[in-house]
Amino acid sequence: MSQLKSMATKERKILVGVDEGEESAYALSWCLNNVVTEHSKDTLVLLYVTPPHVVYSALDGTGYLFSQDIIASMDRYRKEVAETVIDKAKLLCKHLQNVKVETRVQIGDPRDVICEVAEKMSVDMVVLGSHGYGLIKRAFLGSVSNHCVQNCKCPVLIVKRPKNVATTSTT
Repeated sequence: MSQLKSMATKERKILVGVDEGEESAYALSWCLNNVVTEHSKDTLVLLYVTPPHVVYSALDGTGYLFSQDIIASMDRYRKEVAETVIDKAKLLCKHLQNVKVETRVQIGDPRDVICEVAEKMSVDMVVLGSHGYGLIKRAFLGSVSNHCVQNCKCPVLIVKRPKNVATTSTT
């Protein structure tokens, strides 16, 4: 924790991964309460990563072909979800006065996108929530936080929500 306090004396750029889950909302709240200070001139980057389009062809045997209307509808839904997640995250940050809040929405695999954005933006720290998957689920689903810890070139702070703590709803 002393490294976090010493980092508070300089201007920092902190990337926080946000998604639809309570875990990321808890991680953002924890970051706002324990890392970002009112007197700092930090920049907080809220990053939401939406999955890429799944492309099916008639040749792959699935038999799925989507009309342009369906694809447009799926795109609108993805955009609405992204806007909702970002709005909810910005609402948690509304009390910050000296902290600049930036938002980014990217398309791709969250594991890769978070690392790429962190490097491109030269962030000082990445903050992520943890779903708390066990070994089996992590093996099948992959762990975004584990991948980022292994591949980001800056410190990665993983915040795990205690089982007995509920996140405060902002909606």
